[in-house]
Amino acid sequence: MVQDILFAIWFLFPAAISNAIPVFTAAIPFLKKFNAPIDAGKIWHGHRLLGPHKTWRGIISGIIVATLLLWVQQLLFDNFEWAHYAADGVNYTTLPTLILGPLFAIGALGGDAIESFFKRQKNIRSGKAWIPFDQLDYIIGSVIVTLFFVILSPLQYVWIFVVWFLGHLLASYIGYTLGLKEDPI
Repeated sequence: MVQDILFAIWFLFPAAISNAIPVFTAAIPFLKKFNAPIDAGKIWHGHRLLGPHKTWRGIISGIIVATLLLWVQQLLFDNFEWAHYAADGVNYTTLPTLILGPLFAIGALGGDAIESFFKRQKNIRSGKAWIPFDQLDYIIGSVIVTLFFVILSPLQYVWIFVVWFLGHLLASYIGYTLGLKEDPI
């Protein structure tokens, strides 16, 4: 069970961090020029397609961070035995970093954007909780795009969903406690 949890954290880490990084890069002044919304303000059925928080800055920063994290994971895998334990049978040496890294980010942020589209269409305001979709969107997107390069066991997928779903709830609560979020979930 410990290895299953560790693997779930290890495997989806680049995607999960790339999903969170846009919040932090919003505060970096020189990145403000990339703050343009992906949907360019387009409306569909009276609602924004994605909303103002889905930006090119977020996509670019997510891709860079996910790729760097996957590269670090590969370095760790190549140099430390504990990383083989964490990788649980996935050979990180053979993973195409410059393809899979961006795909992790695109899957996570794309899943989040699709969920945002449906939130806007259901007239749920930005930042308002929509359980369980807020917690699952980036996981589903990431898992789908990685299927082209890594196929895991059904149990590994279950652990990924359980660990990151609960991790998202915990992170949201911490963000709420720190005053970074309006709602605890």
